[in-house]
Amino acid sequence: MKALAAISISAVLLAGTLLGQVWADSKAVDYSKISAIDLVKQTPKGKLHNPYKDTQKNIVAQGQTLFRSYPCSGCHGGDGGGGMCPPVTNSWIYGGDDDTLFRLVTLGSDQLQKEGYSRQTITPAVGPMPSMGPIIKNSDELWKIITFIRSRWDGDPAYKYGAPASAQ
Repeated sequence: MKALAAISISAVLLAGTLLGQVWADSKAVDYSKISAIDLVKQTPKGKLHNPYKDTQKNIVAQGQTLFRSYPCSGCHGGDGGGGMCPPVTNSWIYGGDDDTLFRLVTLGSDQLQKEGYSRQTITPAVGPMPSMGPIIKNSDELWKIITFIRSRWDGDPAYKYGAPASAQ
C-alpha cells in the first residue's frame, strides 16, 4: 500500500512539473516586441487572434491615431470609409477574421493570394493592397489599427468578424 501511495505521489509531482513547464512555455506574447512580419512567420495560418476588443475605447482611440498616422487613411479615408481604395467599414474582400485581416495588412494582397487566400467579394480598387508589415512598428500597433477598423464597422453585423458559419 505504501509503495502504491509513493508511486501515486511521484506521478502527481511529475505531472505537476510537466504541466508547469508547459504553462511556462506558453507565455503571453508581448506584441509590442514582435514585428507583424515575424508574428505572421511564426504563427500557423488561422491562429492569429486580436488581444483587444472594439469596445475598449482607449484602444480604439489609439488605433484611430495609428490608422491616420500610417498610409492607411491615405488610401482608405480618414475614418476607413473609402478613398481611392475600398472602405474597410462595410465589407471584407478576403475575409474578416482576425488572422486574415492581420495577414492582409502585413503581407499585402498579392502575397496573401500567393499563400492561398482568395477574394470573397469583388470590390473595385485602384491596385493591390501593398505590404504594410515593413512599415508598421510592431504587432501591437497593427492589432490596435484592426480594433479601430472593427469599431467603425457599419456593414451586416453577422459579418463583422468574418463570414458566419451558416454562410460558409
